[in-house]
Amino acid sequence: MLEWSEEQLLVRDAIRRFVHTEIAPRQQELEHGDLLPYDLLRSFARTFGLDEMARTRFARMVAAATGESPPPGSDGPPVDPMTRIAMTLLPIIEISKYSLGAVTALGVSVGLTAGAIMAKGTLAQKQRWALDLLTLDTIGAWAITEPDSGSDAFGQMRATARRDGDQYVLNGSKTFITNGPFADTIVFICKLDDGEPSSERKVLSFVLDSDMPGVERSGPLKKMGLHSSPTGQVFVTDVVVGRDRLLGEQEPTGRSDRDGAKGTFATERASVACMALGVIERCLELSVGYARERVQFGQPIASFQLIQDKLARMEVARLNVQNLVYRYVELTASGEKPSLAE
Repeated sequence: MLEWSEEQLLVRDAIRRFVHTEIAPRQQELEHGDLLPYDLLRSFARTFGLDEMARTRFARMVAAATGESPPPGSDGPPVDPMTRIAMTLLPIIEISKYSLGAVTALGVSVGLTAGAIMAKGTLAQKQRWALDLLTLDTIGAWAITEPDSGSDAFGQMRATARRDGDQYVLNGSKTFITNGPFADTIVFICKLDDGEPSSERKVLSFVLDSDMPGVERSGPLKKMGLHSSPTGQVFVTDVVVGRDRLLGEQEPTGRSDRDGAKGTFATERASVACMALGVIERCLELSVGYARERVQFGQPIASFQLIQDKLARMEVARLNVQNLVYRYVELTASGEKPSLAE
């Protein structure tokens, strides 16, 4: 069975120290919406060299795509896949113990927004937008959900792109958009208004800058929790864009457009398993500590079978989720993808 290596455990411990020092003391400010998470996330990226790692990987990608030699300093040995995946997942697990919202803000910006551009964009689009998102120099939002769509994101999608010569005119509104109020770059997903029935229309993705004429954003929505993940609405009114902002710079064929978005969802769900693992580990840690300290009838409640049973069931849940995360790591390192059930 997979376990974190000694090197990866050292990295995990270093991440824990950062989280305990920089994030845990600010938990109340973050979770009540008094402190935005972005500067803390940038500090985290700089502390562990994640921004430089992103630049190095990006430089290698550009060199491979253009046939040029990698820039000086970017031609070192490739990072072992297991280490690379661990450096992606361990921060999610550890930060989630104190701020699920900060992880959500990070994941949507780097995983969904930059990930969509890296997966579907041209080299020019990746250079124009993706690198700054990967290094957290800019913040991204992935705008798919609409007021009436919910889980039926494609079936009920009303946002449109209308051809106008060599350009497109975009209209529509999105809601529950993570990072929406503060994003610099927005991937706006809509349907091509070409006269076809709604169910048959192509789904297009455009990259918008938040300061473009016709792009408006609400302030952060009032939520029950996770205020460290600012969530808002995005309104797009008669925004004229060229093909250079259409991801891939050409309209997709068949259902590849929808399958691409579903692939992005699959990546997001893997991260959610890591978030769950962090929450469970923190809950178990707090519960065990309390059970040892709380005294009833002259003894710690940890000595009572009922409490022991509750803690044992929590540990079973933790092991189940941990094994699911390990399974994802093994599949990804070998170049495979989880099944739909997984």
